[in-house]
Amino acid sequence: MKAAAALGPWHRLDLLLARLRRHREPLTLLVDAAVVALCWNATYLFRLGFERWFAARAGYDTWVMAGVVAAYVLAFWLLRVPKGLWRFSGFGEVQRFALACLLAGGASAAVIMAAGLVKIPRSVLALHPVVTLMGLALVRMSYRMLYEHLRSRIAGPVGEVRRAVVLGAGAAARLLLAGLRAQGWAVLGLLDDDPGKHGAVIGGVPVLGPLATLPRHAGPGSQGAATHVVVAMPSATRAERRRALDLAAATGLPVLTVPSADELRTGAARIERLRDIEPDDLLGREPVVLDEAGVAAVLQGRTVLVTGAGGSIGSELCRQVARFGPARLVLVELSEFNLYAIEQELAEAHPALAVLPLIGDVKDAAWMQATLARWRPAAVFHAAAYKHVPLMEGLNAAAALANNVLGTVFTAEAAARAGVERFVLVSTDKAVNPTNVMGASKRAAELAVTALAARHPGTRFMAVRFGNVLGSSGSVIPRFKEQIARGGPVTVTHPDIIRYFMTIPEAARLVLQAAALGESGQVMVLDMGEPVKIVDLARDLIRLSGHTVDEIAIEFTGLRPGEKLYEELLADTEATLPTPVERLRVARIASGDATALDAWLAQAQAVGADDAAARALLRRWVPEYRPAADGTARSTDGSA
Repeated sequence: MKAAAALGPWHRLDLLLARLRRHREPLTLLVDAAVVALCWNATYLFRLGFERWFAARAGYDTWVMAGVVAAYVLAFWLLRVPKGLWRFSGFGEVQRFALACLLAGGASAAVIMAAGLVKIPRSVLALHPVVTLMGLALVRMSYRMLYEHLRSRIAGPVGEVRRAVVLGAGAAARLLLAGLRAQGWAVLGLLDDDPGKHGAVIGGVPVLGPLATLPRHAGPGSQGAATHVVVAMPSATRAERRRALDLAAATGLPVLTVPSADELRTGAARIERLRDIEPDDLLGREPVVLDEAGVAAVLQGRTVLVTGAGGSIGSELCRQVARFGPARLVLVELSEFNLYAIEQELAEAHPALAVLPLIGDVKDAAWMQATLARWRPAAVFHAAAYKHVPLMEGLNAAAALANNVLGTVFTAEAAARAGVERFVLVSTDKAVNPTNVMGASKRAAELAVTALAARHPGTRFMAVRFGNVLGSSGSVIPRFKEQIARGGPVTVTHPDIIRYFMTIPEAARLVLQAAALGESGQVMVLDMGEPVKIVDLARDLIRLSGHTVDEIAIEFTGLRPGEKLYEELLADTEATLPTPVERLRVARIASGDATALDAWLAQAQAVGADDAAARALLRRWVPEYRPAADGTARSTDGSA
């Protein structure tokens, strides 16, 4: 109970009122009945004076008063007076109970006079409805004044009163309570599925029941006491956290959560630092657990180079590599701002690590060759790519060919000449049966890498293929969150569009694992479970932000150029082989033709800025490429 005692008096009062609010209607009738009785006695005092206000009453006056109170309570109930919120009382509310006083007072007076109860003064019968109206208005006005003062004393930094129901009553919740109170929060209760905790009091806060009872304590059916739902289950499984998020979203309140177990373990965040729902919270499956010992053997104490180091995947790769203690980390990035951002982050998080930020372009073959010859890394992770499908599909086909294909070949060739042990290409599921320039260029890059594997046996060349990355730049979730913040609408291309998803850290770990496990010429894929409907993802984010689809609409805009309703991790002719890491597999794919590679690359370099020539060249190198504009894109059932 020490934690409860640590609350200030205004917070304790607010917490009491919030807990009483779920019983608002019966309490309102009880208080109003007391006001009616008090005003009956006040009317006698006004009529008879202090000396006679009690002594001069008839013996049956108490019973008459009880009948009058019952008449008023019935009128209040019929006119829905208890439904009104006192803290928002205004003229409309006064009109409602004025009518109730008129009806109840008139009916009571008529019954009393008809019954011949002549010792009840007629002036009391006439004045009592007026005095009662004044009493009811005074009670509500006083409550509203108290409530407004209460809000001003306990409001958070942006002026809002924050009351939370917390899902989870474990160690995280215990640590969370003190931090929330210090930030001005009031915690109404805890919910947990452990029956042994039900009815317990943790830090002065009761455990109200299992998670399934949340609708009774928050949301539309709970009298609106709670303003937020907090999910405090960092150690729960993905499925358990997802169930908690679904329950929280159904309340219609904003949903916050505590940092994940990984964030707490690494010290990246503190338990009381509440945050919005992040993309990885929405991933229903467990992340793949990788062989960190094997990865450490490849990276620890050695030089590692990452291209596209400032991008979503590239920057996370840098963070993950830094954890394994390389001798130096070479960052290659064309964007000055992105390079500066990741370099500063790594310098702060790993001050002992030698970080070498280089502004460079993978399309510059001479520069790449000189850079790798100088630093001679043991491993190269090639994440530099243009990945935005509609942007590449428009007027940038030649740019996609140059960056995604030629840039890959130039970097891979330079790696082989510098004696790099492992070269890993970051690929995509859009490379499978591509219907767009971006996917075709990534498939061409895969073919080029497998062709180079045969030419340069001293370097292990491999690729990693995975689905959409939650939260990466240009992906749907950041765009959805921006649209929700603007008040909508949230735009989805098609109601049936589905995608495979993984988190940015999971994607980066998969790339590192490929470096440790992969053999030269292999393409590794992740069993990503069931695909997710994009429209369901949009609905989840709307609900978790405290809105409904009626408030923030979802609009379907139609498939964009080159976009498919679904993506595939394997082509029809491909199969997979298992690896020592569960759900990580090796795709058995057709390799590139090493003898034809040079001629094809010469043609690619001759394309220049000719988009039509770039598409034609991709068609020749990637036979399964079927541009959507040709009308030959694969349908949703996989047929051509």
